[in-house]
Amino acid sequence: MRGTRALAVRTAAALLAASVVFSLAGCANDPLAEQYRAGDNKGYIAGDFAVQEIPVDQRGEPVEFAATTETGADVASADYLGDVLVVNFWYAACGPCRAEAPDLEKAYGQFDGEDVAFLGVNTIDSAAAAAAFAKTYGLTYPSAIASETPSIKLAFAEKTPIQATPTTLVLDAEGRVAARIIGQLPDASILTTLVRDTLAESS
Repeated sequence: MRGTRALAVRTAAALLAASVVFSLAGCANDPLAEQYRAGDNKGYIAGDFAVQEIPVDQRGEPVEFAATTETGADVASADYLGDVLVVNFWYAACGPCRAEAPDLEKAYGQFDGEDVAFLGVNTIDSAAAAAAFAKTYGLTYPSAIASETPSIKLAFAEKTPIQATPTTLVLDAEGRVAARIIGQLPDASILTTLVRDTLAESS
């Protein structure tokens, strides 16, 4: 009986110590960096879903980029000036990217005929793999292929953190980052609202 009670006390103490360490680690460290260092080969770094809206007077310089899409078409930041541009970073093996694809397409469809454009940025796949993904998940907007033009990732990384995959950005009519969604988009309406708010700035 005494041995059992001693074991229970030691177990409880160990659990308490572990919970304190876990709590302190959660407060002190960047969870995205922790996932990166974990080295568990899950294929993506998934941020906890969070939305960051950036006030107009706090936005940085416009993002300037040029790239090639999965169909071989050239795209550049200059093509989208005057429009609100949604940029989604993804790749085919990323589970959250697959899960959010229908919501991205749904949001895209709600802005037909308006000054809004969508552009995916496939971070690692070939053009053929990106095209196959688009066909499988019904995506009708283009994706730039970073494996062919790596500078597109650098162009965005210089202006805003994009370490989580997926990440979705909303750029204003001047090409500045107006909002950022970290992690999987849980519902199309969240992105739709951010785009509508950014559109309203120009009206």
